[in-house]
Amino acid sequence: MGDLAVVIVSWNVRDLLSTCLQTLQSDLNQSGIDADILVVDNASTDGTPGKVAQRFPWVRLIANQENLGFAAANNLALLEVRGPNAPAIRYVWLLNPDTEVLPGTTRALLGCLERRPEAAVAGAKLLNADGSLQHGAFRFPGLVQLAIELYPLPARLYDSTLNGRYPSRYYESEEPFRVDHPLGASMMVRTKAIGQVGLLDEKYHMYCEEIDWCWRLRRAGWRSYCVPSAQVIHHAGQSSAQVPVASFVNLWRSRARLYHRFHGPVTRALARQMVRAGMMRRMRAATPEMTNACEEIRRAWRGIR
Repeated sequence: MGDLAVVIVSWNVRDLLSTCLQTLQSDLNQSGIDADILVVDNASTDGTPGKVAQRFPWVRLIANQENLGFAAANNLALLEVRGPNAPAIRYVWLLNPDTEVLPGTTRALLGCLERRPEAAVAGAKLLNADGSLQHGAFRFPGLVQLAIELYPLPARLYDSTLNGRYPSRYYESEEPFRVDHPLGASMMVRTKAIGQVGLLDEKYHMYCEEIDWCWRLRRAGWRSYCVPSAQVIHHAGQSSAQVPVASFVNLWRSRARLYHRFHGPVTRALARQMVRAGMMRRMRAATPEMTNACEEIRRAWRGIR
């Protein structure tokens, strides 16, 4: 076993997970890198555990009896990787099951962390299935990002720096660049840093866990990078699309917790009013199910004081 463990949390994406494992193993073999690979299945009903056990016997499988959410499932694997009887692992790569690892990615991520002792996190350059850029690194969210998402502002703002995006030219360079946080679809983390700030916060059932983690790491003096030479195809939203309304609620409830933890009282108060007005606006033309979801979100944000 080497210095690296790869953790993949899966829920009802059996075929995508198979492709992810195949491309990951191919890259590890080509790069000559030894890694411990753990798949945590969150009670899938599509036969995922059986397929993993049959086709990928070299994978350590943790089959949960219930869907614990992204953070809790990852923490199960992190505790096993970093347990008292486990061999020393220097880096843990959290990887989504709806990804494909392109050649050279593992070595590029490891190289970034090896060359930068101040770096706790290295994220990959994410691509859409057609090879186009998918923004995979962001600035920490604030009021402007809320406004762009909630209100009918010009569409050109969506991919702008005002919305927390980094310029596309940054991704065209081979050189890693500093970011506030990468998307949780692919983030390699130094275990020494995890030991300092702790595991993922399990009160985020889904969404914002990686933002919270990177924000805590930043406050502890660590840095995060995006590595353009590490490339991963990300078929985004394959799990959340199965439960769109619940995912919508989880996203905004998680954002409420994030803003409560990391922003001051003035920003929290303004954010609360923005979300309240934005959700009321959505409710005017929403289905009954989505209306109930928006009302639940309004209650969650009302608790931010």
